[in-house]
Amino acid sequence: MSRPTLILLPDLGDLLRLQPQYNAATLVELAQVLGAAEVLWLSGPDPDHPARDTFAAAGLTMTDLAPDWAWAEAEHAELTGFMRQYPQGQARLRRAGQAEQELEAHLTGPLTLERLTSPETLAGVAAYHAALAAALDEGPGTRWQTRRLDTLASGLEARGGVALAALDDLPGLLERLPRARLPDPEFLPGEGSRLRALADRALLLHQDDDLSALLAALGREAGDRFTPKAELQYAAGNIYLAVGDLKMARTRLEAAAHDLTDERSLPGLVLARLGQVRDAQGERDLALRTYRAVLALNFAPQVAREAARAGMETAFALELE
Repeated sequence: MSRPTLILLPDLGDLLRLQPQYNAATLVELAQVLGAAEVLWLSGPDPDHPARDTFAAAGLTMTDLAPDWAWAEAEHAELTGFMRQYPQGQARLRRAGQAEQELEAHLTGPLTLERLTSPETLAGVAAYHAALAAALDEGPGTRWQTRRLDTLASGLEARGGVALAALDDLPGLLERLPRARLPDPEFLPGEGSRLRALADRALLLHQDDDLSALLAALGREAGDRFTPKAELQYAAGNIYLAVGDLKMARTRLEAAAHDLTDERSLPGLVLARLGQVRDAQGERDLALRTYRAVLALNFAPQVAREAARAGMETAFALELE
């Protein structure tokens, strides 16, 4: 009996937030086109990974099959710290750094599914790992890359369906799993990807941004299942806070709080920012209650928890240049 096909979706981690045509909503659109009800999670353990909320909003089951590799990360940190103390070790680390720069060169500019799954990109990833192993040796220097991929592949032997795998794991997994495939590179992202890209862009402000245009774009949208209206309001509130307009920031953030439903991480982000605005307006007691609400949430992201704990200790004050 033939084994089921496994489709590997490339994962970029936090870099998904920077890609208009390949973001967290794009991953959901791909999974839906492939008819998946479950996504096998082969990527990192980050609880605030941008795809976790989006998969949950889409009703997709996430089954984590990635081995716990924290011990290898610790070994890597210990080894590189030791190598920095000696000239030969420093030379090896420079070669490893050069390999990383060459990989980054493959990934500059807007990324699409077609580009991520191209032979050129996959060859660049394979060359990076070969150069890393040559510079630091397979083992702690590579975070036991070969051993981890062998472990990961063995757990997928009888599995089929759709899996999310780190981009730099794709060549190794394709080599170990002959029945594994990449998605159709001609897939085109849809409206969900467009809206997700708008929210991501609005949450990553640059000094030369046209803030009025961003606010207008956010105001035109009604939101969807993966990027709800509450998140668009939250993004707008952040923009107003960035320019020191506390009144409008509070209006947008309170609207976002009112529109919240059961989004996994968004309530923590909204309430943490709202607490800061209330603090900046001199409403310390109300701000403290808002911070406590953040800390009581099960799925508040780490950044929201840190902001709430800091606010509990010291009142937030707005600092504008």
